[in-house]
Amino acid sequence: MSPDAKPGPRRWRPLALGLLAATAAAAIGTHEPATAALHKAAHRHAAAAPGCAGDNGGISLSPGFCATVFADDLGHVRHMAFGPGGVLYVNTWSGRYYGDGPVPAGGFLIALKDTTGRGKADQVARFGQTQAQGDAGGTGVAVYKGYVYAEANDKIVRYRIGPDGIPGGAPETVLSGMPLTGDHPMHPFIIDPEGRIFVDMGTATNACQPKNRQPGVPGANPCTEKETRGGTWLYDANRLGQVFSPAGRYASGIRNGEGYSFDSSGRLFVTQQGRDQLPQLWPKLYPDLKHATELPAEEVVLVTKGADYGWPECYYDQFQKKLVLAPEYGGDGGKKVSVCAHRTGPVAAFPGHWAPNDMTIYKARAFPAPYRGGMFIAFHGSWNRAPEPQEGYNVVYQPMANGHASGPYVIFARGFAGAHKDPGGADHRPSGLAVGPDGALYIADDQKGRIWKVTYRGPANLAAAASAPASGEQAAAAPPARAPEYSLPVPPGSSQAAVAAGERLFKASSCTGCHGPSGQGTPLGPDLAAGKWVWSNGSLAGIRRTIDTGVAMPRNYRSPMPPKGGAQLTNAQLSEIAAYVWAVGHQGK
Repeated sequence: MSPDAKPGPRRWRPLALGLLAATAAAAIGTHEPATAALHKAAHRHAAAAPGCAGDNGGISLSPGFCATVFADDLGHVRHMAFGPGGVLYVNTWSGRYYGDGPVPAGGFLIALKDTTGRGKADQVARFGQTQAQGDAGGTGVAVYKGYVYAEANDKIVRYRIGPDGIPGGAPETVLSGMPLTGDHPMHPFIIDPEGRIFVDMGTATNACQPKNRQPGVPGANPCTEKETRGGTWLYDANRLGQVFSPAGRYASGIRNGEGYSFDSSGRLFVTQQGRDQLPQLWPKLYPDLKHATELPAEEVVLVTKGADYGWPECYYDQFQKKLVLAPEYGGDGGKKVSVCAHRTGPVAAFPGHWAPNDMTIYKARAFPAPYRGGMFIAFHGSWNRAPEPQEGYNVVYQPMANGHASGPYVIFARGFAGAHKDPGGADHRPSGLAVGPDGALYIADDQKGRIWKVTYRGPANLAAAASAPASGEQAAAAPPARAPEYSLPVPPGSSQAAVAAGERLFKASSCTGCHGPSGQGTPLGPDLAAGKWVWSNGSLAGIRRTIDTGVAMPRNYRSPMPPKGGAQLTNAQLSEIAAYVWAVGHQGK
């Protein structure tokens, strides 16, 4: 990003919105249990609540709330921030994290404005660096002292906001050199009124294993990765030309802190995405697969200087309500505590693998009293809960008091995924939250680039927060209907029965989390139906060998595949899954 780089277009233009059609209503739900959401195959989208115009953009909301589609088709929208004049600034992302898919024309940053008061952005302007200039966008975005600050590749840059609300000119580099390798290359951040930037450095690995995500491999001790990853770093928004270094670390032991927010007392909180694959990497220590799938909890922590929140040595067991020792560091499946007695636990906890991507503490007054002072949390949705149903893909409200959870959370918004809760099949995945000047809540989606505006239309004296009605979502365990098994080709030396058995195993395992319920691919794993074989010649024997040994260092995806996909497969089951994968890759050939 050189000083002489040409700025993107700086003009407002009308924004066309693609809206979904309304369908039938779903029944009213009650308090959401702490282990799972409702999974009832109803209609595709829940109808709007009484008093709402339209279908709430296809989602279901807590009673009394309504939504409009503020904007659509924006690209992979991540975080959002409001600036002067009610302009909403959005950061979008592309590249390897999204399968190197197509990128909208123009800059990755977007300014959006509703000049009519109808709840829809009628003006939009893209600005900032483009893909042609080497940019890939990012997650973090904030507004401070007349500038939009944004994550861009390994940097935090800023653009001066023009009189019309559209930032322009060449970017100024505030911070450079942030790490981009490994599992969590994103850098969400927040700026306080004094200009202190708190920025997340997500971990490169799942649990600091020298061989990432491989079964039975102890963690590095000491975990030198924590010198530059797995925590919150502190920098100054008023200074240009800062360079990332270990010296900037403010707090550690945070595996992937995506959502920052200050409460009314100025305390800083951040979400933490818990580690993955306890039963897949340590099956003897976690024989109860159903129970272990819920571990560890997703967390919200109170960020304080010098604190360590446990990663990688510890994880939070929400059933025991304590930090316990991870198996990579001598843990025994949940009993040993050891060094975890000296780590800092969360102020709120949620079911495992829901993937919190953003969080905002509601300090406005447009919503009724039960929704004030607590946290709205956007859960991106799981990929690795199989054979249990995939979960998340929602927005929850967590009541808070005195810096801690003060009651059970409720599912505030659901239905984003549509018919199928899985990374490859979901219609939408919540990724960002912002509160507007009028107190409305904005929810972003990084699957298709939609933003919803949520307002309250119910009684002023609402007694308590309540969950949204059940929508037409289905778990990924019930994949899309397609041609019966016998229509798939049979590999030489195998059988139709083996292909059918392999399909059942594939869909009941963690394979679907990366490759999709029918092998169609996701940002985490390739499309098996494409028939492009990177690690073998595509023969049945070659595919079997790849599944058996795993892929420790993938070329085109950010995370490795453990041997046997992390599942405990017999030789016969391994052959059956290989037969199914061969069949999927040879359809129509």
